Amino acid sequence: MRFDLQVIASWIEPGSRVLDLGCSTGALLAHLKHEKQVQGVGVEIDENEAGEAIAKGLTVIHGDIYEEIEDYPDSHFDYVLLSQTLQQVYSPERLIHQMLRVGDRCIVSFPNFTHVKNRFQMFFTGRAPVSKELPYQWYDTPNIRVIPIADFRRFCRRLHVPILKEVAIATHHHDSKGRVVSFMPNLFATFGIFLLGKPEA
Repeated sequence: MRFDLQVIASWIEPGSRVLDLGCSTGALLAHLKHEKQVQGVGVEIDENEAGEAIAKGLTVIHGDIYEEIEDYPDSHFDYVLLSQTLQQVYSPERLIHQMLRVGDRCIVSFPNFTHVKNRFQMFFTGRAPVSKELPYQWYDTPNIRVIPIADFRRFCRRLHVPILKEVAIATHHHDSKGRVVSFMPNLFATFGIFLLGKPEA
């Protein structure tokens, strides 16, 4: 399993109710089901990936995350997960609010656009960065958001959403190994992972 998913799994209490938005082929849900006995539901818009997850015996809905999340009542889940999907959503604020409506906590992870290699590519080549974490050209990328870790913290403050825990990691997109970055994470981390609580009144 990917290193970032291992970090996310370590934050989830055994026996929890989990909603995994953009669950892909269900690697994280399958791990949580077998290792932590969670009651998990996934939502995936890609038909093939959803089918692969269902074939693993997981409960996965093939559909749009904005539409599917609206069907759940308030505080229905202990955790709502959004792993490496935030950069592809059209309305992050709306989605974060919905996640914290249906879940007590949510976990969000995303590629850190301001990683030092991306900065060098922009500076020295004058071209949009392409890396293992951001492997697309500007004209064919599904990513419509470029999210630095520092900006995501500001985004949470503006929404009055408390950050309960965060970790920055350096790992390749599909690698099962990586390391925690504590020194200047906005510069040296390839991914940020955040545990968010209910918005403050």
